[in-house]
Amino acid sequence: MIKKTKKKQYTEVSALGKHIPMSTHKARRVIDQIRGRSYEETLMILALMPYRACYPILKLISSAAANGIHNMNFDETSLIISKAEVNEGTTAKKFKPRAKGQSYPIKRSTCHITIVLRDISLNEKYEEYIRKPMYSREVLWDKK
Repeated sequence: MIKKTKKKQYTEVSALGKHIPMSTHKARRVIDQIRGRSYEETLMILALMPYRACYPILKLISSAAANGIHNMNFDETSLIISKAEVNEGTTAKKFKPRAKGQSYPIKRSTCHITIVLRDISLNEKYEEYIRKPMYSREVLWDKK
């Protein structure tokens, strides 16, 4: 079997939060509001929303932005949220005692949240290079 290698995209950084004790529906309700927005606008939205899911998502977004600023020298004013998804994690199952010696199952659900930030200023520079006519690129390569 041939293994395909994925090209690294140097315009994106990500952060992954695993086993966050929260329902996926409650986290998706917040994630759907911030997908595709800028980094600074997202911070304001999450600070003002009244949901419990906002705090772990805010921490993940700030972690992804810190990864981009520190490791890749991105500018935080040009970051947008290109991908944000919530997947189900493991479910902790416990039993609570009830009347007449019976038990009642309790399911504590967890979720995995993935945040991907993209620097649009670097993406625009790459697209400008691609849009140039082929002969001008060949001339550039011949001069070197």
